[in-house]
Amino acid sequence: MPVTIRTAVLNDVPPILAIERQALRAAHWAPERYSELVDSGSGVVLVAEETDQPCGFACARAVVGEWEIENLVVAAEFLRRGVAGELMRGLIQRAKSAAASVIRLEVRESNLPARALYLKHGFQEAGRRRMYYQFPAEDAILYSLRLDG
Repeated sequence: MPVTIRTAVLNDVPPILAIERQALRAAHWAPERYSELVDSGSGVVLVAEETDQPCGFACARAVVGEWEIENLVVAAEFLRRGVAGELMRGLIQRAKSAAASVIRLEVRESNLPARALYLKHGFQEAGRRRMYYQFPAEDAILYSLRLDG
């Protein structure tokens, strides 16, 4: 079945939380943080759906033309179906439409599938934050994608 990518609404916060809670290494936020991001207009929250069932989401915050991807999670039963790629394409398209100059993110060094996804979409390694993550302690690899040519 094809995946649909759309902008999240407040009613999407409970399914987003359910998907997030399944992913042990995802950033875990309070429901209020998702609600604020959905409602604020300071960024974008996208939901991926298959047959009207949420199967993934992505969150990014925009500040003065620079976007930061804060969370991108796909439900376990939908992994390896291209959902993350569709979410990434949706974020990049929206960032370009908003005239963003760059998209940045950080990822656990050991998260090889995510790192491969970012490289596939044109991101370049831009640095490292030593021992940035906890439980387990691990470096963050920084990536950026220039959108302004």
